[in-house]
Amino acid sequence: MSELCLPFGLQENEVTQLVDIVKNKRPLQTNDLLYGQGQACESLYAVKSGSFRSFITTLAGDEQTIGFYLPGEIMGLDSFQHGRFTCSTVALETASVCELPLSHFNELCTQIPRLQTQLMRILGKEIASDHDKIVLLGHRSAKEKMATFILMLSLRYTALGFSSTQFNLSMGRQDIANFLGLTIETVSRQLTYLSQQGVITVKQRGIQIDNLDLLKTIVNDCPLH
Repeated sequence: MSELCLPFGLQENEVTQLVDIVKNKRPLQTNDLLYGQGQACESLYAVKSGSFRSFITTLAGDEQTIGFYLPGEIMGLDSFQHGRFTCSTVALETASVCELPLSHFNELCTQIPRLQTQLMRILGKEIASDHDKIVLLGHRSAKEKMATFILMLSLRYTALGFSSTQFNLSMGRQDIANFLGLTIETVSRQLTYLSQQGVITVKQRGIQIDNLDLLKTIVNDCPLH
């Protein structure tokens, strides 16, 4: 069982209890649907490998990307309020998840107090992430939005134990544009600008941050979690 599927801070016997109920789903391919908007929630999902995109479909049929998920992050927490997913989530690439059935999870939270504590920590991170999105999508220039998006990814990869300066952009530029409220042409121009300024190096979908301090300066010391 990958440690990415299990909360940190649990004792060995507690981890054993959790392992017994965690299910490993078959790998998903690009654009495969993990769960749909309005679907009843029966499980939470932890990203084991790959990445995912969440989006809301409006009454007019338009898609609005609301977030991306990386290995080690939990998906489905939005369903806690009404028991249904408020968005759809699809794989951005070949990906796998660990499934945590809620029917067993509630009982385990009673038996393992630390598990409930870890869940509260994860919920807190989700709230902080939502705050960051509000700041990101607020009254900021296209350059600041793009720089902030890259810096947020860097911070998230760091928190998950990965490199903070080299990572893949598994999401396409259209997905990034939709998330940031920009056109795909503007996203391309801003990536080119940051590259020309020596801030980043772009290789297909790979990003290397060459000047982290300058990237932070462009973001204008925006308070990110």
